[in-house]
Amino acid sequence: MSARTPHRLPTGVAVTAGVLLVIPILALLIVPIYARTGPTLWGFPFFYWYQFMWVFLAAAFTYTAYVIIDRARRGQK
Repeated sequence: MSARTPHRLPTGVAVTAGVLLVIPILALLIVPIYARTGPTLWGFPFFYWYQFMWVFLAAAFTYTAYVIIDRARRGQK
């Protein structure tokens, strides 16, 4: 059994992935951005559909961060 030694990611890759992961957190932590009722979308107040939209956006940001890190790790081998 060979022990795998972790390789450091390039700083640019780590920062990019970190920013991608922080964007959804900040977008939902800053409540005054979405603490309102209008505009409505299909009868849903802005407060609800904004949060629901971020479910999909957060998944996309997380997947993009994963792909960036995975490609950087494959390039280091």
